[in-house]
Amino acid sequence: MSDFQDFLKRQCAHVAIGEFKPGKFSEAQRLYEEAVKSYGHGFKGAHLLQEPGTNRALSIIFWESIGDMDENQNEIHAAILKKMAPLFIQLPTNTLYEVVYETKPETVTIVS
Repeated sequence: MSDFQDFLKRQCAHVAIGEFKPGKFSEAQRLYEEAVKSYGHGFKGAHLLQEPGTNRALSIIFWESIGDMDENQNEIHAAILKKMAPLFIQLPTNTLYEVVYETKPETVTIVS
């Protein structure tokens, strides 16, 4: 039964939605990139999205497992978040999701 449970393990995505104070988005982006560069085992990728013409942002960070995400919450990460916190209008909402479907574009091969 454990083999079946291992098969069912899914990646997870940490999603944060927030808004930065006027003029603070660039600094927040720099800190975000610094945090992402510090991630290690289990990190699968990250996206920082900005709503055009605003200071609102959405962060999606993909992890192999919740355990891997928790392992990467270290002193470096905490220090970066402490620097980032005053840049927000209010602290972002954070939610954890399971990745239940993923697709990537197929490569088209032209045969002559």
